Amino acid sequence: MIGIIIAAHAKLSYALIEAAEFIKKKSQPALLPLSVNIEDEPTDKIIKKIQDGIKKVNRGSGVLILTDMFGGTPSNISYSFLQEGTVEVLSGVNLPILIRAIDNREKMKLNELADSIEAFGKKSISLASGILKGNKRDNT
Repeated sequence: MIGIIIAAHAKLSYALIEAAEFIKKKSQPALLPLSVNIEDEPTDKIIKKIQDGIKKVNRGSGVLILTDMFGGTPSNISYSFLQEGTVEVLSGVNLPILIRAIDNREKMKLNELADSIEAFGKKSISLASGILKGNKRDNT
């Protein structure tokens, strides 16, 4: 099983996990929220939190770190942990991406999962007026 860390600003990581577990109707193993607040924590403390988190969720199949936005502190610090086949980082997490990652983390290798959820995430954004006008969309 691939371990998953959500590293995000404020309490977003907790909210995403709470929503995913509500939808999945059960607690998820090897899934860890990490709140990042550069104003309250020095960078070295955030680095240590991520390092400890990787050890905590790693079940031998790698760790996927999902961050809230490219260029933000959670992402920038997480990139230092990139290690091909062991730790991957995907920025721009949303609830559909998290659920897809949870659903597929036992079926795929880390690099396959990361590629898959990146592609899915790009398709998981919808403009309601476009859908109502009959514009087709493919969320596979």
